[in-house]
Order: sequence, then structure tokens, then C-alpha cells
Amino acid sequence: MSSNPTPRTRIVREPQRAVYDRDTINQILDEAFLCHVGFAVNSNSDFQPYVIPTSYGRNGDMLYIHGSAASRMLRNLDQGVPVCITVTLLDGLVVARSVFNHSMNYRSVVILGTATLVDDPAEKLAALRALSEHIIPGRWDDARQPNEKELKQTSVLRLPINEFSAKVRVGPAVDDEEDYAFPTWAGVIPLEMTVGAAIRDDRCERELPAYLKTYSRRKEKMG
Repeated sequence: MSSNPTPRTRIVREPQRAVYDRDTINQILDEAFLCHVGFAVNSNSDFQPYVIPTSYGRNGDMLYIHGSAASRMLRNLDQGVPVCITVTLLDGLVVARSVFNHSMNYRSVVILGTATLVDDPAEKLAALRALSEHIIPGRWDDARQPNEKELKQTSVLRLPINEFSAKVRVGPAVDDEEDYAFPTWAGVIPLEMTVGAAIRDDRCERELPAYLKTYSRRKEKMG
């Protein structure tokens, strides 16, 4: 399902790489681990921008982030501060014949909006489950879940995935026509995240569960 971009999310630079399809947005969000949350704080006439990396979870058209209730980010975001959330997957280094035309193959998402504090206990627990399952599917039901004290120490914010855009680059190097005769190697160096063998904790006696034996972030890439 495609969405019309807003003036704030319309891609101007390299518009041929723009994607406004919600399924593509969800695919990128579901594969990545971390987002960067950008916001600005105006305190005592001091206007200071911040960009904080954090984990996240998606539940339908809602994005959730969490952290300590005492953190600067969550103390400010629950006041309705506008945010810009970005997610990026790097798929390859594009080596051109000229340094000017070097590039990267990537998939990225930008989401704009205002995050709000999750007050409902059931939604908060569901959001924390979404965060856990986003990182390791199957882990929530296999681990001890948050107790009342831990829930009080944790804040969860929701951001509707309504105003967004994606930018995607795939394919080979693109050189100026006169550079194709330049005698150097050109092509793409693929990059992907790999999963190593699990290392059991010294005080753990349980065998590795099936959902960890088959753990992978590998998804079918677009393009």
C-alpha cells in the first residue's frame, strides 16, 4: 500500500530512489535493530538538538521505543516534542571508477511525528513484547517477563507510522561515460549481518532453544 509523501518527507535529492510504500517501510523496520531518534530541547533559552540510538519495536502502524523513565530522551519526548526517527540498512559498498561516484547500496526510512507516552498497562506490556520479539522472536515467552517494579522504571513511547518515506539504492556503480575506460576495478562489495554461534552463559544449564539455533536477520532484499 502506497502513501502520498508530505512536503516534509518528499525525497528531493535522488528522487528516483524514493519509496513511499508502507510494505517496504515495514520490511526495512522489521529487519533493522536500531533506530536513531532526533529531537530538540529548548531549556533556559538553550536550543539543543539530540540524536539518540535505541532499540524499537513495531506493532502494526505503531512504532514503540522504551528506556529508563529518568532518561533525558524519554522525559522530553513524553511532553510532545516532535521527533525524527531514522533506520538504515547497509547492503553494499559501491566501488566506482572515480572516487566522486563511489556510493553505497542501502535501505533507509525516515518517520516524522510526535511521540506520546503509553499509559495503558496492557498496551505498555504489548509494546515491550513487540520490542523483545523484534530483536529475538520467541524470547518473550521463554524468559522472565517484567515485574511491577521494572515496569514502573520503564517508559514506553508510541509514534504512529503516518508520515514517512524510504530511500533505497540498489545496483552497480554508475560512472561518467568517459571514466568507463579508466583501468581500475569497479563493482559492488556486498555487506550483510551474520550470526555467530551462540555462547552459553557459565551458569546456564539449559540446551540452546530451537528459536536461537535458527536465529537469523536475513531477509529477502528489495531490488
